[in-house]
Amino acid sequence: MFTIEKEKLEELGAEITTREIRQQPELWEETLELYLTAQTELEQFLAEVKKQAQGKRTRVIFTGAGTSQYVGDTLVPYLRKQGENQAFSYESIGTTDIVAEPLEYLIKEEPTLLISFARSGNSPESLAAVEIANQVVETIHHLSITCAEEGQLAQISKNDPNSFLFLMPVRSNDDGFAMTGSFSCMLLGALLSFDQTALDKKQGYLKTLSLLGKEVIDRETEIEKIVEFDFERIVYVGSGSLAALTREAQLKILELTAGKIATVFDSSMGFRHGPKSFINEKTVMLGFVNNDSYTRDYDLDVLEEVREDEIASGIFAITQPGERNFSGDTFEFTTDAQLLPDGYLALAYVMVAQTVALLTSIKVANTPDTPSPTGTVNRVVKGVTIHEYK
Repeated sequence: MFTIEKEKLEELGAEITTREIRQQPELWEETLELYLTAQTELEQFLAEVKKQAQGKRTRVIFTGAGTSQYVGDTLVPYLRKQGENQAFSYESIGTTDIVAEPLEYLIKEEPTLLISFARSGNSPESLAAVEIANQVVETIHHLSITCAEEGQLAQISKNDPNSFLFLMPVRSNDDGFAMTGSFSCMLLGALLSFDQTALDKKQGYLKTLSLLGKEVIDRETEIEKIVEFDFERIVYVGSGSLAALTREAQLKILELTAGKIATVFDSSMGFRHGPKSFINEKTVMLGFVNNDSYTRDYDLDVLEEVREDEIASGIFAITQPGERNFSGDTFEFTTDAQLLPDGYLALAYVMVAQTVALLTSIKVANTPDTPSPTGTVNRVVKGVTIHEYK
């Protein structure tokens, strides 16, 4: 797909999605530049957030709906290890949950920084979550990480003294149905903002990420071999931040095939506790393998177990090389580069999952750019009634 002429991709209904997956390594470099430009002002904003907490730890709630929620889900495990944990506690809660039952998720007396992820910034739940948080929480601040400067969320942030707007690259505001570059850029933007790792080391992570992302593009034919297997079901598993990433990975294939491929996601260890019964002879399983040697063993154990069962059509490890590796089929990054921690590794791994979803969509004769044949699922959600909260 990445080498096909634009006209042919347009015939397949896949030009937008293909382009937006392919351009992500460039967008990551743009995201770093945007962060460096905003860094001083952002740090001043966060310092004020901590000051107004008056010695209490501030609840940092990452929020969004769908893929935007999964950005926060992926961030939280990593930041609980690498974030500023004396000043902040990190949670991920969907806007859909906050809006539906505010008092089960928001605490009046606890200083809160609500970080809203949004591609367009026009989803009704995104806007309602901000409004409701302002009503419920006494000490509330907002950080909007969004891809659309003209979106309603961005406009609200510009006019609110308790808010900070961190815009992502213009091209990350995906035109395709599925969020691809918007997901990875918002994830990277938040990592750069809250990861307490030294800046020069984070910049080194980004150099590695760019190489790995370009490798996904160059090695598309190897990913095609995964899709060539005979499957009607797909499973994604992982651990830590990569366990959270599995939800986004399965959503991409569910969306782009309009549900023609059934999906399951779980943590590597959790998969045995019931979800493993999903596997039959028409199933492909993909495991996101962690670079932490302790965690890696658990990721590999479940892949080896399913391989020994000899039921699934195919089992694949998505991995950087390690001391222990999967004995079966792998998509192993070959770039001679540093091993990345899971929060950053998620960006490279999600490009593999996005490519699998794109190729599978074509395989089942769907159109990735407009995958919902009935039009009942939309790029920006429709049909949501926001009820007045009192």
